Amino acid sequence: MANTTAVYARIDTGLKEHAESILTKLGITPSSAIQMLYSQIVLCNGMPFELRIPSPRPVSAGGLTQAELDAELMKGVESLKVGKGISAEEVDIVLAKEFSI
Repeated sequence: MANTTAVYARIDTGLKEHAESILTKLGITPSSAIQMLYSQIVLCNGMPFELRIPSPRPVSAGGLTQAELDAELMKGVESLKVGKGISAEEVDIVLAKEFSI
């Protein structure tokens, strides 16, 4: 049998339950998930994922309520009224720069 040791951590109850329900669906025990994380930390010589504050992503119109969509459209109309319109090409450049899309 392999030489093992216990790892103890205090985490939010809801987070633990949510994560463990996903692990159960994947057929992975919490101990196996921790073992996998530690193995990846060793292989990567650091965290196996990027640690950063995510940049805001553009929201699709389908994800907005009618009132939110109307408010966003009115912002655009008001911008056009004061001459702040930009071309579709300029929009593409801004989206590519800010959101990598």
